[in-house]
Amino acid sequence: SLTFAKNEAEKVRLSNKIAYSLKNSDWKRTLNYLEYSEKEARKSNSGKLLAEFYVTAGDIYYDKDILDIALKNYLKALKLYDENTDESKKYKLENDIAVVFARMNNKDKALYYFKRILRFYEAEKDSVSLAQILNNIGNLYLKADKDSSETYFNKSLEIINKLNDNKLYAYIYTNLGHFYGYYNDTAKARLYFDKAINTAKNNLDKSTQSMVFQLSSQYFYNIGKYDSAIFYAKKTINILDNDKYNFSYLDAVKTLYKSYIAIKDYANASNYFEVYDKIRDSINIEEKAVNIERLKLETEYAKKEQQIKIKENKRKFTYIIIALSLVSGLLILLIIILRYRSMLIKERLEKKLIEAKRNELNTSLELKNKMLTFKAMTEIHKTEIIQSILEDLKDIKHKAVKKETQNAIDYIAKRLKNNIDTNAWKEFEISFEQVHESFYNNLNKKHPDLTSGERRLCSLLKLNLTSKEIAQITGQSFKSVENARTRLRKKLGLTNTKVDLIVYLSSFD
Repeated sequence: SLTFAKNEAEKVRLSNKIAYSLKNSDWKRTLNYLEYSEKEARKSNSGKLLAEFYVTAGDIYYDKDILDIALKNYLKALKLYDENTDESKKYKLENDIAVVFARMNNKDKALYYFKRILRFYEAEKDSVSLAQILNNIGNLYLKADKDSSETYFNKSLEIINKLNDNKLYAYIYTNLGHFYGYYNDTAKARLYFDKAINTAKNNLDKSTQSMVFQLSSQYFYNIGKYDSAIFYAKKTINILDNDKYNFSYLDAVKTLYKSYIAIKDYANASNYFEVYDKIRDSINIEEKAVNIERLKLETEYAKKEQQIKIKENKRKFTYIIIALSLVSGLLILLIIILRYRSMLIKERLEKKLIEAKRNELNTSLELKNKMLTFKAMTEIHKTEIIQSILEDLKDIKHKAVKKETQNAIDYIAKRLKNNIDTNAWKEFEISFEQVHESFYNNLNKKHPDLTSGERRLCSLLKLNLTSKEIAQITGQSFKSVENARTRLRKKLGLTNTKVDLIVYLSSFD
């Protein structure tokens, strides 16, 4: 479609679409299409087209967590929207800018744009959007200014009361419950979580219901109401029963086994831990299966292209033979030349086939090594959890009076110890170096001041893992991993550049 595009507008929009679709699979080509889109947009002398390019570039860099470059593109687009007075697009873009500033912990800038959007929706009398923005501002103030946060939550609630929208009720009640829970007002926190739970029962979509029940179960776990935590975690699991292999289901199962440990029901704790471990492994297996299938498709596509080229060569050869048959005087000489040429072509094709097979074998070997690496990483987290359970069992044993109870605890502890691998990180680094032999050496030469934790984060990013996956593996929070990535970009000298962190780390092979 891009090849046959007749004008700059069509070329810009198609290039933007292609770049966005390639952002997770081919970063180099993504940048090429962005450059092409920008060139065509500038050629058109259209501020509207150039703004569309900047918005797409901002979205792509935002999805890659390169927030500083995303923000620059969004601000350039906003300037063009100001000049062309495109109100609807301008305020949608200002919302994106506010979210970026919030993620970059720049509360003042985030509030500036959120309040601009707030005034716009007040003028437009868009009650639904107004309630959502007030809710966002309340969340922004939550940890910094209790009174302001509560005020904005209550303003949002006032609007929602007029709209009588159950889905908005579910979100605002849950946020208010989280707010009062954060400030240790147990009575109000319980009141709003109860309201959120009652609202979620009113035929809301499964996504909203599971959100309410999951956050409620986490709240009850945090305040030591383990029976309630178990009850709502199970409700979450029942809602997501047809979609078990996702992180929401995984979090609910995690709350269950931790709650059962807290009430000393070790049989159920053990059962749910096994479910948790199985789902976590299955999520990784599904991801690996996708990667394997992608490699198969790429190989099949390469083979088909090669077959087409062979057929085209044969057809050309046939035409040449027919033409040469008309030239009687040079027939014998030309046949000898063509046979020789055919032999060379055949040899070249055979060499290409051999090279393709060798590449396929290398890809298969590398994939197996990566699967071993993923398994080692899973064992790391599993070991940390088992060690935590062993510590709890040790405390319980000291408190137990009956000898039979102590023996039972010793038996459980012995079984758990058999699954501990204290050298999990070391084995991970050994497996990693087998796949990427020169990575650590080259990285240390260029950046010798990296800590062991930063080197480990580099290796996990080299495996193209997301922040959420790294948090699951290392036991850290999602926010901690994102902050670590930002600090690593700064330490590697990538701040205020367009260089993708994962692409940069790939250069050390």
